[in-house]
Parts: sequence; structure tokens; C-alpha cells
Amino acid sequence: MRVDIYSKPRCSLCEKALAVVEEVRARLPFELYVTDILQSPELFETWRNDIPVVLIDGTPAFKHRVEAPVLEALLREVMNGTPIAKTVGQDG
Repeated sequence: MRVDIYSKPRCSLCEKALAVVEEVRARLPFELYVTDILQSPELFETWRNDIPVVLIDGTPAFKHRVEAPVLEALLREVMNGTPIAKTVGQDG
């Protein structure tokens, strides 16, 4: 299972999201990749107003804020074979 965080330097929301993801990662194993959107013009154009963005296996799951219980529940669903379904706020 893979979790990606799209962020940029000096972003307090990004730092908070990473801390929450790391907290959950201490309980559930997954690959974690943090990508600086400033390194890619395409990523910057796509996500600049929505960071941090957390993707689970390539599907946007959170924008702006991450809640540990919700993240953990989503990860457990994925571990059990249930794909992530986007909600209205996850239109990335």
C-alpha cells in the first residue's frame, strides 16, 4: 500500500498532515512518499491551492487536513480490498 503527500516547503498544514500520517504509519505499515510540488510545474498547477494532498494508492483521499482516525479507517479498508471512493471534497 502506498501513501503520497503532495506538499511544499514552509507549509504548516503540510507539516501537520505529515505528522498525522506518520502517527498512523506507526500502527499500520505502508510506503510513504512526500513530493514537493514546486519541483514539478504540472503538480504545482494541479495542486497549488489544495496542499497538502494525501493520496492512497493514487487516489486523492484528503486535502488541506488529515484526520488520523479517518486515514486509519481508509487504510484498513484498502488493506481488506476495498477501493477508495472519492467524496465531494476529493475532486483532484
